[in-house]
Amino acid sequence: LILIPFAKPQGGLKTGFYSSTCPKAEATVRSTVEAHFKNDPTSDGPNWPVPTGRRDGRVSLASKASSLPSPLDSVDTQRSKFAAKGLDDKDLVTLAGAHTLGQTDCRFFRYRLYNFTTTGNSDPSLSQSALAQFQTMCPKNTDGTERVPLDDSPMKFDVDYFKNVRDGNGVLESDQRLWGDPKTHDIVKNYAGTFRGLLGLRFDFEFKQSMIQMSSIEVKTGTQGEIRKVCSKIN
Repeated sequence: LILIPFAKPQGGLKTGFYSSTCPKAEATVRSTVEAHFKNDPTSDGPNWPVPTGRRDGRVSLASKASSLPSPLDSVDTQRSKFAAKGLDDKDLVTLAGAHTLGQTDCRFFRYRLYNFTTTGNSDPSLSQSALAQFQTMCPKNTDGTERVPLDDSPMKFDVDYFKNVRDGNGVLESDQRLWGDPKTHDIVKNYAGTFRGLLGLRFDFEFKQSMIQMSSIEVKTGTQGEIRKVCSKIN
């Protein structure tokens, strides 16, 4: 048995933050989340302890959304955005692995199929089989709202996303570019691997680590911000 510690949360957060002031709070939340997972086992995804003690902000700016990754971003741009928040290449690739679940609209990647460099060509990093499949799912002259799974098993948390990127079947350009960058290539390769069970467990663990890191970015603690009475609006 190998025991590996979870990433240390930042900003004054910790598991058990409310143990003295509200001892039942975290246990109540934990039992609710665990019950949800038991009632909806379809994704088979991991769960992890969420460090508590964070407070709510009073300001929300749409301009801040520009720092979020875009499906059009190069790896260097993604890397810069992640580094600005204290995250490294491993976090970048690991968190991109969240695309093992869900779907996207054709409008976010259809240019890769029909007009990649505005000359009517397709993205050469796409495999021919993926190109044919996506063109069937995303016809050229529609509004682009058709939905496409982000990997071959969009309801299951697994490493199929990384296998798709490895094989030239990544849906979003930002995902497929991870295979072409020398620093992110090996991380994708290791997750995709050939021994699905072992590497799947490794991805599960490292995804938890990166999620804890990301959830601790620029948190408000102590007297910063507020504790909202209604979650959707400031007090």
